[in-house]
Amino acid sequence: MTTVALDRRAVAGALLAQRGDLLVVAGLGAPAWDATAAGDHPLNFPLWGAMGSAAMVGLGLALAQPLHPVLVLTGDGEMLMGLGSLATIAVQRPPNLAIVVLDNERYGETGMQPTHTAHGVDLAAVAAACGFAASTTIRTMTEVAALGATLRDGRGPRFAQVKIAADNPPLVLPPRDGGLLKDRFRAALLGPDAALI
Repeated sequence: MTTVALDRRAVAGALLAQRGDLLVVAGLGAPAWDATAAGDHPLNFPLWGAMGSAAMVGLGLALAQPLHPVLVLTGDGEMLMGLGSLATIAVQRPPNLAIVVLDNERYGETGMQPTHTAHGVDLAAVAAACGFAASTTIRTMTEVAALGATLRDGRGPRFAQVKIAADNPPLVLPPRDGGLLKDRFRAALLGPDAALI
């Protein structure tokens, strides 16, 4: 059977097309560029560093803001580094949290070396074994669209491993200033005076 890997930008664009009040934590590197390519937004919080922490940042945000849907958009290399976070998220069971791993089976930021998913590690199975409410591997844009429709249903935590092509689309960078990113996110979420706190 031939597997056709999806275009990462098409996946991110589809998930963020009708985002509304969706809070987005974008893991370092390509997932942050993908979220920005879909449209830079004040409710995007791209991580410029801290590899392995996107899922835990998303968990903290989901617990602090239970009325808002939270999407963590990250890569397989970053998720592998923070694998233990899946157990903690499953125990906390935030219903408003979704983690989407864009899995190209490569460490894109360091030279496209194969990750463990290229050798059969099944991240969706790990999330399911930890106790996520829903966990799946996605290989079609129809499945991506169906996932997008569930991001606000309050039935999380949910996990999706999306198989994407191992390519390098042009960079679309979010702002690099951490203070600016924090302030604009807080202001968009909590109001203009919140950035001053």
